[in-house]
Amino acid sequence: MEQKDFLHRPSFKTCTKAVCLRNPALCENVSCQGLPTRPRPKIGRILVTGASGYVGGRLVVELLSRGYQVRAMVRRKREIHANRWPGAEIAEADALRPDSLREAMQDIRVAYYLIHSMMLGPRSFSKSDLQAARNFAEAAQATGVERIIYLGGLGERQSDLSEHLRNRIEVAEVLRCGTAAVTILRAAVILGSGSASYEIMQHLVSVLRLIFIPKWGNSRCQPIAVRDVMKYLIGVIEAEGTEGQEFDIGGVEIMSYRQMLERLAQLLNRRILLLRAPVSDPRIYGYLVSLLTPVPAPIVNCLMESLRNNVVCQDTRIRSVLPFKTMSFEEAIKAANAKLEMDTVETRWSDAYPPGHEVVPQLDELAKRPRFIATYSLVTEKTPQALFRSFCRVGGRNGWFRNNWMWRIRGMIDRMLMGVGNARGRKHHSFVELGEAIDLWRVEELSEDHRLLLRAEMKIPGQAWLEFKIVPAVRKRGLVVCAYFEPRGFLGSFYWYLFLPFHRVIFKNLIQQIDARA
Repeated sequence: MEQKDFLHRPSFKTCTKAVCLRNPALCENVSCQGLPTRPRPKIGRILVTGASGYVGGRLVVELLSRGYQVRAMVRRKREIHANRWPGAEIAEADALRPDSLREAMQDIRVAYYLIHSMMLGPRSFSKSDLQAARNFAEAAQATGVERIIYLGGLGERQSDLSEHLRNRIEVAEVLRCGTAAVTILRAAVILGSGSASYEIMQHLVSVLRLIFIPKWGNSRCQPIAVRDVMKYLIGVIEAEGTEGQEFDIGGVEIMSYRQMLERLAQLLNRRILLLRAPVSDPRIYGYLVSLLTPVPAPIVNCLMESLRNNVVCQDTRIRSVLPFKTMSFEEAIKAANAKLEMDTVETRWSDAYPPGHEVVPQLDELAKRPRFIATYSLVTEKTPQALFRSFCRVGGRNGWFRNNWMWRIRGMIDRMLMGVGNARGRKHHSFVELGEAIDLWRVEELSEDHRLLLRAEMKIPGQAWLEFKIVPAVRKRGLVVCAYFEPRGFLGSFYWYLFLPFHRVIFKNLIQQIDARA
């Protein structure tokens, strides 16, 4: 790949969205071109909650491409939101803060409820989800919202549902307590580039030759492509008679999880052997799976607990309301792989994980500088553009240039502590984007040809940042790497001094490699 491809630039998504606004027919990223319905711009301004999440981020683009006025609700406004969704209004609100909700819902007739606290883990999300839904229903009633569209989960109600699926049903009932007409779409596994379910399966098949399947691996599932989810989400506001209705949505095939792994292996040209697992407890199995995939244990555990239930469409009325052909499992996988190969993934599960990452204190907002700062620098003749390209390559499949084994060990320790781990990788590999997760870090600030600031999201007793910057030097340039750490109590100070010798080795080699590869 040419070096110019590593230049920081508006992502493919941003450029595509601008095209969408001018001419939706030209946009390859739009999923709703095949919808049998027509846009209804007279609906007025539409609110999309959970806009920073996997489904919500894509839905904003789809709605804009069809000419709707969109208000995207996020917990904190950032520059990245304006870049991602040109033409959308950004509202700052939190579903657990009722006052902020009412302000965000002013002048809204139709609202999408895509908020989910699954990121907190199976033991924590239920209470938060129900309270958020209760606040949302009350705010909708107070502000005169007429319709709510909710994306829930499939599951046979009479069966012993997992806590995750049961919670999805309870949230729907809470939303119905208000005056707004609630349209409920119930889906099983969503397949697409960047989805947690797909990345779990893809990494298991890619990494392992022998995969142990628990007894509930034969449960039946009706997976659906994320592109078809977009069509259904938008189609129900454009089709007549969907207000207050509940629909099951799924793809054309019913498969067991075992069959999905087998089919995926065939499509990826991988040879795998599937055996019965000695462990069937979803929590234990989910924890072990999280150590082998980029997806952290809290998310994996929620998904795994749901696998013991059959999740198949019982009601197919939606096919007559919105008669379009859904993608097959193979088509969905090929579409996801194409996005990955072209490095044009629009949204990823890591955009919303860990929970609350967008509202944590920023380095440039602190009242005083962090207590511990370590600086490493060198003088170079390389251009700012070349240096910037070089340090924007760190992480993901590119690694950290040197001492990668140290990063891997640190990431494994973090994953064992239920953290994000460095297997999370990065959404894009040919460019970097504000707010993007990079292994154990997240891009907090980005200044082209000058600065890259990463915030640590690993399990540590304090807050940490890693800064790359280019500064003027006499007739040359200075390349600087700074590690910042604000400890939390005695344990935080002990942690800093414990790892300080390793920092010197890691960052000295890192800065030399950045210069060498510029």
